[in-house]
Amino acid sequence: MLKLTAKALVCALSLSLAGLAQAADPIVIKFSHVVADNTPKGQGALLFKKLAEERLAGKVRVEVYPNSSLFGDGKEMEALLLGDVQLIAPSLAKFEHYSKGVQVFDLPFLFDDIEAVDRFQKSPEGLALLNSMRDKNITGLGYWHNGMKQLSANKPLREPKDARGLKFRVQASAVLDEQFKALRANPRKMSFAEVYQGLQTGVVNGAENPYSNIYSQKMHEVQKYITESNHGLLDYMLITNTQFWEGLPADVRSELESILAEVTTVVNQKADELNQGDKQRILDAGTTEVITLTPEQRGLWREAMKPVWKKFEGEIGADLIKAAEASNAQ
Repeated sequence: MLKLTAKALVCALSLSLAGLAQAADPIVIKFSHVVADNTPKGQGALLFKKLAEERLAGKVRVEVYPNSSLFGDGKEMEALLLGDVQLIAPSLAKFEHYSKGVQVFDLPFLFDDIEAVDRFQKSPEGLALLNSMRDKNITGLGYWHNGMKQLSANKPLREPKDARGLKFRVQASAVLDEQFKALRANPRKMSFAEVYQGLQTGVVNGAENPYSNIYSQKMHEVQKYITESNHGLLDYMLITNTQFWEGLPADVRSELESILAEVTTVVNQKADELNQGDKQRILDAGTTEVITLTPEQRGLWREAMKPVWKKFEGEIGADLIKAAEASNAQ
């Protein structure tokens, strides 16, 4: 009996010590994304890791998985909802099944420039979209810029008619599908990791990306022309699993929110600088001609794509589109 009691005490003590050790283990935050480290999102993820591990030393460990090395485009949202990752930053085009309002960011020629985007994202309407998916266990923590999109192809695209019949890679977005259909082009859904090979083999003829994506994924090596259209936006929403986020100790969550606010400011300031630098690197490579549109040509592209706004007005909301458009008039 005494032997059994002693054994029970040893077991209880061991379990207690194991519990204490486990309680002292840092909270692991896995941050998965699909782009390279030398992009705005890649740099933001690394800065978040650095600051979180410095300021919450011993409490938090951040693991960053770039270039679809953990989960690709099609799986990262599912992984977040299952709790297999804690932070992802999908492009805004990925949220149409979770919040119809977020589709506003995909409307072509809605924003004149990245400053207008910034104003809208900081407006009450823009901030409300961050919390529009909490009932689906998704909490938005901020918007990260990647930049305005440019059209690329293996033929010069100066007017909308030049895009007819071409196959363009698109994200899984109904708005972006309709954008290319409005040009009488053929949209082809394809994960980001497959785009280079798709362009190289001719599965698709063209794509739309900011300069940093084009350069970091070496798309300029397989695209002869880039039209500086600035026709749309490729930004990200940094999101987490709501249940995970609300389950964090209050002090840890508060510090992480402060860090993310700081990182967001840095990412958004650096995004334009990085895109302009990568544009120059593409020009220096000499593989691709960058086409500058005249105001008249840009007007033709806008006119060709503008009907997409009306098509999605019912889903997105006329008032939300109006608020976004108003961000240009500053």
